[in-house]
Parts: sequence; structure tokens; C-alpha cells
Amino acid sequence: MTLPKSVEIFDDTMREGLQIESPAITIDDKLRLLDAIGDMGAKTISIGSFAHPKWTPSMANIDELAKRFTPKPGVKYTALVFNEVGFERADAYYPKIDVRQRSFSTHVELCDTFARRNYNRTQREQIDSANSLVQNAVEANRDYGSVTLGSPFGSNFEGPFSLEQRMELLTLLIEKWHEVGLEVLELSLLDGMGWNMPHTVEDTILAIRDRYPEIRTFHLHFHNTRGVGIASYYEALRHGVTRFDTSLGGLGGCPYCGNGRAAGHVPTEDFILLCHEMGIETGYDLDKVIEAAVIAEEVVGHPLNGHVSKAGPLPNGEALYPANMPFIESLEEATHFRNGAHVYQEQRSPWSDPNALVGTEKD
Repeated sequence: MTLPKSVEIFDDTMREGLQIESPAITIDDKLRLLDAIGDMGAKTISIGSFAHPKWTPSMANIDELAKRFTPKPGVKYTALVFNEVGFERADAYYPKIDVRQRSFSTHVELCDTFARRNYNRTQREQIDSANSLVQNAVEANRDYGSVTLGSPFGSNFEGPFSLEQRMELLTLLIEKWHEVGLEVLELSLLDGMGWNMPHTVEDTILAIRDRYPEIRTFHLHFHNTRGVGIASYYEALRHGVTRFDTSLGGLGGCPYCGNGRAAGHVPTEDFILLCHEMGIETGYDLDKVIEAAVIAEEVVGHPLNGHVSKAGPLPNGEALYPANMPFIESLEEATHFRNGAHVYQEQRSPWSDPNALVGTEKD
């Protein structure tokens, strides 16, 4: 096991998280959430996507958000753009929002069906377009290559993909970079349909490192559709992976994968706790992350799936629970770790009532 000393965690709540939520969420609520995210310790924040409102209605008011939010010192703000029109809209707010740093990564989906549904392109079209992207990288004086594999582990529409299929596509894309004399040093795995499992993640990382040891940086974007996203991230940590995407409370999903909001994401607060307990630096203030997760839940108006934001971090020192604490049953009462003892004052105490634990005939 080779744990990294530190990791880069990109919280994508404002884009990935809100893209599938109600368009009725007000700008004031989005500003409140964005402000809280800016206090967490994030180095880079995406405010959303400059997409056509027909396809992403929840981003219809992103221009107003871009105009009104107040940047936090030391934080780079960016956004997702899909085409030249989106780039021009976002770039109008430069340097407040910076979308000028071009990403040169040859991105191909293993699932042709998902490529058509999510990107309106076939897998073959994605592969063919890689040639022009590589050439653009050369013209921009890029000194290394980057590859992105979409749906690497399986598809809701086509079933599981084998390690051999992953390696075959990876090799095809790496060769395109080698043809222009560039090594591939970065690899992203984007699992929008949540087929990741810890053992397949481990097998994949080990196989890639064995065949392509020059790949130094792995970036993982795993949806938590089947509830094992954080376990898969843990397995990746054990093998030295350093870049991860998350969202507050696991907020998010995908309208094209067949699971909608159920696709979810790895909760930022849960993954940060895991890293901190393993001695891995994140740069985040967990208490502020928890407060932001609470705000996210208020903003979207329904429960989210994070655990640490509801149960709190592991208590130590003065934060240890009092021995005479009464029964804690509801989620509201469980917020005593941040809201204080008043939330459970009406509960019975097993310490003062000896019958409370053993019961009585009247119970």
C-alpha cells in the first residue's frame, strides 16, 4: 500500500450536483451555496455549465450567477463549456471566471450507446476526433498527452466491460499521442453509470501501471450509483491515486444513464473524513465542508446521502459525547455535534432512568 501524502479533491456541487436539480432553485440560494463552498478550502470551483437551457434547464440562470457572486481570495473559479458559444459566454466574465486553460485529453467512451445519449456522438466519431485534438495539443506546445476513458467498467445499456477492453482502448488512444512524439502522463476514468467496484478499480490501476509506468497522474470521477464509490476511492488511495471528484452530500446524477439522481456522487464530506483519518492532507476544513453540505440540502429541498454531515466527524477531546447523553433517535437530534445539546433536551436519559434500557411492562 502506497498512500499519497496529499490529494486533490474537486468538489463539483455547483455543476455536477445542481445540473439535475430543479430549475426553480433561486439565484439567492445558489449564491449562498457557492459562498459556503468557497469557504471550505477548495482551490478550484466550477460555478456550473454554460449550456443550452433546453438540455440543462437548471443552468439557465448561470449568467446572473456569474455576475453576482463574490469570488473568495485564493480560489480559481471556472465553468464547463461545450462549444464556442458556451466559451464566449463564460469568457465574458474573465478573469472572474477562467475557462481559458484548455484541456487536451483524448476522451472516448467504452459504451457507444452512452456516447450517443450523452454526447450525441458515436464511439467511432470520438476516436476519429482524437487525431485533431492531439494535433491541436502539439500546436499549443503541449509537452505531454492525456487520455480519458468514459464508462470504463460497464454500461447500463451494454453490460460489463472487461479489463482487456479497457486496455485495448487505452492503448489505441496512447498510440495517437506516441505518433506525435508525446508520452501520456495523465489518465482520467469517468464512470457516469456507477459500475465501479473496488477490485476492478485495483485491477485496472495495476494493469495500467504495469504496461504504462510513465502515467503519473490518475483522476477518478465515479458516480456512487451502487453505493460503493467511496470503497472504490479507498482502493485507489491505496495505490497512490491523487485526484478525485466529489460533491456535497453525494449530490448529482445523470439524466442520460438511466438512473437520474440515483446515480449520485461520492459525498465530499465523507471522503474528506476518510482521507484525514488516513493521514492524507486535503486542504479542506471538514467543519466548513459539513456546514456547506447542510446548506446544499436546504437549497435543493430534499435529503442528501452524505453521512458525516448528519452524524459528524469522529469525536475527540472536548467533542466526545457526554456519558449521560439521553437517547438520540432522530436525524435532528443527531445534529447535536454542531447545534448543541438543546436539540435533544426532551429525550429520556438511560443514565437517570434505570428502566429506560431494560423496559417495563408498561412499555
